[in-house]
Amino acid sequence: MKRKLKHVAALVAILALSGAFSEGCTSPGTFTPGALWPDDRGEHINAHGGGILRHEGVYYWFGENKCDTTSNAQVGVMCYSSRNLTDWKYESVALAVSEDPSSEIVRGCIIERPKVIYNARTGKFVMWFHLELKGQGYQAARAAVAVSDTPAGPYEYLYSVRPNKGFYPENMSPEEIAALATLKAPEAYKSWSEEWRDAVRRGLFMKRDFDGGQMSRDMTLFVDDDGKAYHVFASEGNLTLDIAELSDDYLSHTGRYVRVDPAGHNEAPALFKRNGKYWMITSGCTGWAPNRARLLSADHIFGPWTRHDTPMVGPDSDITFGGQSTYVLKVDGKEDAYIFMADRWRPELPSDGRYIWLPIDFNEQGFPVITWRDSWSLSYFD
Repeated sequence: MKRKLKHVAALVAILALSGAFSEGCTSPGTFTPGALWPDDRGEHINAHGGGILRHEGVYYWFGENKCDTTSNAQVGVMCYSSRNLTDWKYESVALAVSEDPSSEIVRGCIIERPKVIYNARTGKFVMWFHLELKGQGYQAARAAVAVSDTPAGPYEYLYSVRPNKGFYPENMSPEEIAALATLKAPEAYKSWSEEWRDAVRRGLFMKRDFDGGQMSRDMTLFVDDDGKAYHVFASEGNLTLDIAELSDDYLSHTGRYVRVDPAGHNEAPALFKRNGKYWMITSGCTGWAPNRARLLSADHIFGPWTRHDTPMVGPDSDITFGGQSTYVLKVDGKEDAYIFMADRWRPELPSDGRYIWLPIDFNEQGFPVITWRDSWSLSYFD
């Protein structure tokens, strides 16, 4: 049964009175977006920029550990578990930073947006994340992978890479590839000029990084109905999104990829599929400050992708209710039930970053619509 929007006009009126920035504490059995969210120990869940894996009836939430004074990795990737999505048990530091100064994941590096998927063929749990090398800011722009025999870990770090070295995107024609030779060096263009934007759309930075591999920053993972897995990431200095196919064991890239919304300046991708249609929610690039979310759609994972306006509705929808997308979760056992997950960053006290989880509705045209709710439960989907 197709679920439609529920009393949107009334909700908008309520929102105008209540505001969209709750500061309380999440109650058992309910979602309270923006509130403190205690785990089974009574501590605020520390799993930022995260994603969810469901395995054998249990949900596992992986995310970045944030300390009080820095967003650089001091602990590693955290793991929590739940059977109802509201009450979470602390499991482990799934991937710990290293004390070896020669390690790529030494304490003080940057680990962001970890996602874990299960490979039924190999029986392995595979984690990918955005990695920046210690002391290099955001210049490395690498994708890193780790693997485990159990969902909560510990995960063994394997390596990092700039993906798709020496491969052209599948959605560039032979003529477009040949035309890359006409592009000047990136520094020859005035940044943000129309000439520069046109060059970016034509592949200016893709060409620059062709021999060394494409930049990989904000990311997510997606496993399609056929078991094929894809790595979705902000590339080309966050100017373009790439969707790249992973190998059958999910541990490397095959070289098949497409560029999505070139020069669109997207990050924070969250991809999901409904009724055969692919949807992706992203954000603009404004540092830690929230901005207006974007929506993209396609009939095939490799596109073509069409960009739409924000799916958010109501007060503060123009800043995504103060948050930034990280994942869309399909709820098991509920018909047509999807949850939008976002982070409300607090760079002045990173450990206090909050989580915005909201149900996704779909309008008559099948487009996702996300409305603020001060509190809600999974019975919303009944």
